[in-house]
Amino acid sequence: MSFFGLGGYLKINIKINGSTGPGIAELDHAPSWKLRKNPFLSLRFPKNTDNKISPEPDVPDDMSALTTPSMMPPTTNYYVSASSNMMQQQQQQQTMNPKIYAFEAAEDVAGVVSLTQPPGKKVDHLGIKIQFIGRVEMDQSVHEGRPHYDFISLSKELSLPGSIVSPKTDIPFHFRHIEKEHETYRGRNVAVRYFVRVVLERKFLPPIQKEQDVIVQIVQQEPQKNEAIKMEVGIEDCLHIEFEYQKRCYHLRDTIVGKVNFLLVRIKIKHMELAVLRRETSGEGVASMALGDAINSNKAIATDTATNTMTETQTLIKYEIMDGAPVKGEVIPVRLCLKGIPADLTPTYTAINNRFSVRYFLNLVLVDQEDRRYFKQQEILLWRKDLGY
Repeated sequence: MSFFGLGGYLKINIKINGSTGPGIAELDHAPSWKLRKNPFLSLRFPKNTDNKISPEPDVPDDMSALTTPSMMPPTTNYYVSASSNMMQQQQQQQTMNPKIYAFEAAEDVAGVVSLTQPPGKKVDHLGIKIQFIGRVEMDQSVHEGRPHYDFISLSKELSLPGSIVSPKTDIPFHFRHIEKEHETYRGRNVAVRYFVRVVLERKFLPPIQKEQDVIVQIVQQEPQKNEAIKMEVGIEDCLHIEFEYQKRCYHLRDTIVGKVNFLLVRIKIKHMELAVLRRETSGEGVASMALGDAINSNKAIATDTATNTMTETQTLIKYEIMDGAPVKGEVIPVRLCLKGIPADLTPTYTAINNRFSVRYFLNLVLVDQEDRRYFKQQEILLWRKDLGY
């Protein structure tokens, strides 16, 4: 971080203390809205899997050419040099990609602020303060003149006005008993962020700032009411099916188990698909929309100009669970593991601060031989059982 003028060479680093305690868990990566192309990328594989060793020098066929000492190849241990290079690369990757931790809602946030500058330099300041902020950020196409809303804003003084002369200064901080009511969420048009901000005020110059995000996850209890989903749908005198799922609420690592029963089949069905959809609705007045289904399911993105809300539907995964034409009385089993979805699932959010909601749906699609699609969506509720994913 550099600025023109006094103190532009000062750098601020914020380190959040993490551990393996019950209220803190290490994450493989920062949660994101985007899908992972390969689900195996989320596993804990070493980042450097290229174990190539430098090739040995070519040795001529005529060994008589190597009789003189000056022409002997250097005695280099290529195995040692390759392993040392791998260790250096791993250390550089650890430095560039620090560990990421998830904090439970009731967990304190503590760490150290490090101020570094070249030896012999001096920085005069008007005070150093640290802030802990919880914020809902919205896209420009959604908000009405207010791009973000802060639901938590705490501030502490780290240092009184003075001068910094040491090449490195470490200042610890600790925020206790913070009521973190929402989970960290990074969506397409809205985000919930918790972050620590350090501000160094200067006279006649802009302040030097540094931010560090804190990921918060809220562990929930299994809903007491978790009834099965059973529904009959179809087209009169053409198609009549009954689908059933064992329950409506699932934790993020759960398995969806159910079945589809064909009661009447008079159309030529080619195959059947099952998809998991995530639907994000953002904007003012989301609470009123949550009372009714005012979303057009046929569109991936729909905008309600009356309430200035935006809805985006994302297909997380899609499986073909049946191939060929079924007959009356045939039962197709359904088994879908949420753990295998190449996306960062979140619990179901309903009207967070009346600004956004996130809902999940099972989309059952039948395709006939003329490529006409018959679909039925059923909402499921997701909740978080454990930290760390």
